[in-house]
Amino acid sequence: MKADQAVAALAALAQEHRLALFRLLVQAGEKGLAAGAIAEALAIPNSSLSFHLTQLRAAGLIEQRREHRSIIYRAHYSAMNALLTYLMENCCAGTGCDPEPACLVQQEEGKSL
Repeated sequence: MKADQAVAALAALAQEHRLALFRLLVQAGEKGLAAGAIAEALAIPNSSLSFHLTQLRAAGLIEQRREHRSIIYRAHYSAMNALLTYLMENCCAGTGCDPEPACLVQQEEGKSL
């Protein structure tokens, strides 16, 4: 990923509704969601949703496909992974990051403490 692509992707995500929309699509998986389901889940008016979807598509973070009369949106996972890789490039001054998480979660009988 080039710097200008990373800037465009981060700019697209730097808005509350678009970030929530992208996270929803990531959670939806490969099947994606129809625009109506997205609008309902996020309580965003259709006109605003269309604008936000256009911004995320222009940044290459989401994809769309037509299924019958619906347009289905899904996260573009390879673009997301490329952005994360770009952000993590040369992490920890090239020495390898600490393998221990900053915040440990202990598990007891399947429950987080």
